[in-house]
Amino acid sequence: MARERTSVVLHRIAFVAALSVASACSGEDTATPAPTPSASTPAPTPSATSGALPFATAAVADFDQPWAMTFLPDGRMLVTEKRGDLLLVSADGRTRRTVATLPVDAAGQGGLMDVVLAPDFATSGRVYFSYSAAGEGGKGVVLARGRLDTSTAGGERLQSIEALWRASPLVDGNGHYSGRIAFSPDGRYLFFTAGDRQKFTPAQDKGGTLGKVLRLTPDGQPAPGNPLAAQGFKPEVWSYGHRNLLGIAFDAQGNLWEQEMGPKGGDEVNLILPGRNYGWPNVSNGSHYDGRDIPDHAAGDGYEAPKVWWNPAISPAGLMIYSGNLFPQWKGDAFIGGLSSQSLVRVDVNGTSATKGDQWSMGARIREVEQGPDGAIWVLEDGADGSQGRLLKLTPRG
Repeated sequence: MARERTSVVLHRIAFVAALSVASACSGEDTATPAPTPSASTPAPTPSATSGALPFATAAVADFDQPWAMTFLPDGRMLVTEKRGDLLLVSADGRTRRTVATLPVDAAGQGGLMDVVLAPDFATSGRVYFSYSAAGEGGKGVVLARGRLDTSTAGGERLQSIEALWRASPLVDGNGHYSGRIAFSPDGRYLFFTAGDRQKFTPAQDKGGTLGKVLRLTPDGQPAPGNPLAAQGFKPEVWSYGHRNLLGIAFDAQGNLWEQEMGPKGGDEVNLILPGRNYGWPNVSNGSHYDGRDIPDHAAGDGYEAPKVWWNPAISPAGLMIYSGNLFPQWKGDAFIGGLSSQSLVRVDVNGTSATKGDQWSMGARIREVEQGPDGAIWVLEDGADGSQGRLLKLTPRG
């Protein structure tokens, strides 16, 4: 809860100091330069690791500050690196090729972020991705797409790259871009997360897109029938009152789940419903970094409360709803990477309800969680501490 302030001066000093250590408290990134890899670099030999975990863990490859990944139909992977490289990686992780280098602003939490295949990728070859970019008046998150040309083995490239949507307004600072992508189960719409950019009140602002979940057409236009346009919101807004939304995914029943970082504590898993206000920065189950209190979510306060929340923080990153058969006991559950908590977190999902499940210590910051074609669970270590960010494959023991 809130600390008692002794003076305005001390309060302001504490606030500045708290901002300087926000990354350590919440696991949110700081600017860390990454070395430049070659265009085609062999990955390390896969190796198994041991530990008191309910799954076997194999290290498949190393990357420089990886952020997200997705699987191609043939088992190969696309992996993004913070600095701006989009890599095509073989199914065994041994070889890779840079298929695009994007002009990103990689300061702080910025960089090349999410990557997702279009629902019609098999015929269109389209790949959607997000990144941070500078423009007139500041910086913001961008949704873009390109076409992956795989016609020449060893010569694959991402072509016809185009920016589809940009956050507004552009603001200064290097944090809370968010930039997660999920297609609706029918493939008609694209859901995209735009963070509050550490500016707090824009999450409640009708005139901008910061701190929002957006529903767009595959061409990046506001989807018809969005619920808040009639109330004066930007026409692409689906829900609002969010902070730093670093995971979004649909379950098998078509429910849209989202996770976001709280301030000092109060990390959340939310069921995203159209037109709802999720409260930030007016309510949160965490506190400001300088110790000032924020009112907790409470029944009847007019805000949509999280289904699950953590205090102290786990610093969530990435979100996957498991649908495979290798781990039948976890089918339908949500998996989240933990940054400051250096963990893999399972949330037990039951219809539109959710409760905390397991939290496994992984010994490194986990940035991304994905499901492989065979039902294995894949995770990317963050690598923001100067170490290589490993790609790990998790399979049942025995």
